[in-house]
Amino acid sequence: MATWQCVKQCGACCHLDPQERPDLEEYLSPQELELYLTMVGEGGWCIHFDQSNRSCRIYPERPRFCRVEPETFQDMYGIEAQEVSDFAIDCCHQHIESTYGRRSIEMVRFNSEVYGASGR
Repeated sequence: MATWQCVKQCGACCHLDPQERPDLEEYLSPQELELYLTMVGEGGWCIHFDQSNRSCRIYPERPRFCRVEPETFQDMYGIEAQEVSDFAIDCCHQHIESTYGRRSIEMVRFNSEVYGASGR
């Protein structure tokens, strides 16, 4: 069984382009949506994403919608705690593929971390 984990120096989830996420109003509160939109910078990337080292500058203080936590996923998406890992893996696959490509090094690294040496 695969277990979700964040893979350092990926940042696919930091590509916040609202055109690629048309359902934001469905899971963000009006205040969160406003915050989200203020975080979208050049090219759709989060203004807090450090492109040079591909990391979040505000990671410890990042907003709720940037966190992969059972309570957050339950509230935002109605996902039960035991389903969070599978749901997060699917989300990462979608974001990594749309941001970097299906055969990108980021996808290879994610699959290696989540599924082990066997990949996917």
